[in-house]
Amino acid sequence: VQLQASGGGLVQAGDSLRLSCAASGRTFTYYVMGWFRQAPGREREFVATISWSSAYTVYADSVKGRFTISRDNAKNTVYLQMNSLKPEDTAVYYCAAGPTITVDTTTVHYWGQGTLVTVSS
Repeated sequence: VQLQASGGGLVQAGDSLRLSCAASGRTFTYYVMGWFRQAPGREREFVATISWSSAYTVYADSVKGRFTISRDNAKNTVYLQMNSLKPEDTAVYYCAAGPTITVDTTTVHYWGQGTLVTVSS
């Protein structure tokens, strides 16, 4: 599976952004998809995950209520809608795929290349 993330940029606090991750290669539908992020000088951290059917989603406490993960299996794409952005959301955001995804990065089988989100105060 090849993953291509896009949609990052520079925004102000309180603004919204939508990240997209297009998948190609092996069957996208059967993979759990997720988003992680890595801020400068920090370890990569879990943001959100969504099951293959979209029936189950899990969010990090830091983004719960502000971010929404979704997927369109017909388009082989997963999205991350980010609202009410804060400066502490500044990071490189990575999409991820695997048979299951948890907060543990070792559960990820495939990584996208990352897209930078910068939130100014």
